[in-house]
Amino acid sequence: MHDTGRTANLLGATALALTDLALGGATEAAKVSASAAAALVSLAAHPGVSVTELGRRVGLTQSAAARMVDSLVADGLVERRASPWHSRMTMVYPTRAGGRAARKVLAARASQLTDLVGVLDEDDQRTLDRLLTTLLTRLYEEVGNAQYLCRLCDRTCCTTDAACPVGQAERDRA
Repeated sequence: MHDTGRTANLLGATALALTDLALGGATEAAKVSASAAAALVSLAAHPGVSVTELGRRVGLTQSAAARMVDSLVADGLVERRASPWHSRMTMVYPTRAGGRAARKVLAARASQLTDLVGVLDEDDQRTLDRLLTTLLTRLYEEVGNAQYLCRLCDRTCCTTDAACPVGQAERDRA
């Protein structure tokens, strides 16, 4: 009989090491915090959200998100603009420098992860893809927030030749 506890433990250790690798390279590339890196990537994909919504997408409270946006504005990476729909609301948009920083984050993250996946042969890569699709679908059921789950995803990479499993899970839920 298979030891599910061992497999779960191996997955946990792998997930933590992957997080350290991917976030370390991504935050170093853009010289920002992990939350700010996720915010830049999220805004590059979907610009023009409120500070509160941006915070929700990266896992921050409204007050923490406001402080992060203040810092990103001071660094010239994002800008606030008046909302066209609500006179008291401001929306956050990446600047050109913010867009470049988001691309640096994604490139650094991709480099680390591509190198790691590259140690697998093509059959193992296809198997891993299938398994990750299953796990991400289950994680969406647990978390219920596609923007949060995909806060550091290269959306183009994930949707070019296949449907994003998180996006599909979200559509299936609707």
